Amino acid sequence: MLTRRSLLFSAAAIASAPYFLSESAQAATPKNILVMAAAIDDVVGGFDPAEAYEPASYDVCGNLYRTLVTVDPTDPTRMIGDLATSWDVSEDGLTLTFQLQDDLVFESGNPLTAEDAAFSLQRVVKLNLAPGHILTQFGWTADNVDGLIRTDGSRTLVLTLPEIQAPGIVLSCLSDLCGSVVDKVEVLKHETDGDLGNNWLKTHSAGSGAYRLVEWLASDRIVLEANPNAAVKPAIPRIVIRHVSDPATQLLLLQKGDVDIARDLGSDQLKSIAGNPDFTFIHQDTLTLMYVAMNMGLPELQKPQVRQAIKWAIDYQAIAKNITPDLWNVWQSFLPKGTPGAIDDNPFQKDVAKAKALLAEAGYPDGLSLTLDYPVRWPFSEIAQAVQADLAEIGIEVQLLAGERKQVITKMRARQHQLAMGRWGPDYIDANGNAVAFCANSDDSDTSAVRNPSWTNHFVDPELTEAVNAAARELSAGKRLETYAMVQRASLERSPYAFLVQQANVAVLRKGVSGLSLGVLDNYTRYSGIQKV
Repeated sequence: MLTRRSLLFSAAAIASAPYFLSESAQAATPKNILVMAAAIDDVVGGFDPAEAYEPASYDVCGNLYRTLVTVDPTDPTRMIGDLATSWDVSEDGLTLTFQLQDDLVFESGNPLTAEDAAFSLQRVVKLNLAPGHILTQFGWTADNVDGLIRTDGSRTLVLTLPEIQAPGIVLSCLSDLCGSVVDKVEVLKHETDGDLGNNWLKTHSAGSGAYRLVEWLASDRIVLEANPNAAVKPAIPRIVIRHVSDPATQLLLLQKGDVDIARDLGSDQLKSIAGNPDFTFIHQDTLTLMYVAMNMGLPELQKPQVRQAIKWAIDYQAIAKNITPDLWNVWQSFLPKGTPGAIDDNPFQKDVAKAKALLAEAGYPDGLSLTLDYPVRWPFSEIAQAVQADLAEIGIEVQLLAGERKQVITKMRARQHQLAMGRWGPDYIDANGNAVAFCANSDDSDTSAVRNPSWTNHFVDPELTEAVNAAARELSAGKRLETYAMVQRASLERSPYAFLVQQANVAVLRKGVSGLSLGVLDNYTRYSGIQKV
């Protein structure tokens, strides 16, 4: 059971902000410390922006680092400058030139220059870890990136593309976490065996965001403190993010005053405190989807009729109505609602007879057996049980395999799952991000440089791959949207993903706490405006 004593953190944090917690204490958390309850067990590789690729690490890293450009919080389809004051695109579309702000400083006190920006993007390409494909898709490689990403003085960054890409895609990708600018001098101090500081940055920060990383204990806590050199100083000097996977426990801690913000309350918990003046609700529609992935490395799942049978067996409306009301709504396309080009087709509904006929057509009139990996937290556990029951009705026996989300992610990335429940937020706003992730796979080998969900699930469709690649090179916005509409409808018929629901993010704050800004994507969430009175 979580108590105030369990909220004790590092000795350094206690020394700088005395807060001796006891099981019997009933006072609210002190004004100079914000305690947030969230499920953070999905952090796999730590907080290097060249490697971080999970929702919790994105959420945190967005407050440790800044990027050249970011999304306009009032219009997420529009890009605005962050570190960059302006940028230009050459007439041939192959060169982007950015002008950086003056007087930028890292948390270390080192000046932030165009050289740091160039180094940061180059190291993402050279390391080529989980998010590396976001930049390597432009043709940048370890061999050519030093010449294609360069500086022209201390304030000018020049990016050259080997081939034409829609500028909107490039800018969207640069606003992603992997576009974060790190402190070259500080990072290289901690380089070991040519890792460009990767091992050190897993548990340290070297950015210019509002906060810096103090401590991370996996599946336990993350401690941040204000960056003394931040351009905009945050109001709260220290933030403690506690891992609390159970929504009911998050609510209990919130009600007792043990935490100031709960990030993952379920529908039942939200309903129980609706209208209570002691709590403030912050809502933000997100681009996050939940889906069931089907690994086509399994012979049974290579048959399109089996994949379609699974899609027609699931009761999507019952999931949204009975398990996730007001938080997750039915959505069946790989492009979430709110993305330019998203179609609103939701063709699948529970049809047991049709699903059984499809199984029989595939050669399984008596059904088959599969396993389903899922994160052991709400609402995954409840949805997994619902999917298990739905598939049982058509003759598919499903064995449920529960694990921490990082375990499920690791197993999926190793392509060792059969069925698995995934949660996916686009890498960036442009439709290309999800289209590439869920439809493009030109190299399904174990040595592939791109390990997106299509690769993870052995989904190889040359027609869709070519269509997605062509859309990325198309400079006409109208033609791009037409292509994405076609790809979405084809994917509904062919793909190994049953998209279930799309998330509406809700955070609950105790009375006197304000200023949390939730993003449409996790890395756009900001803590810097949080205040306590």
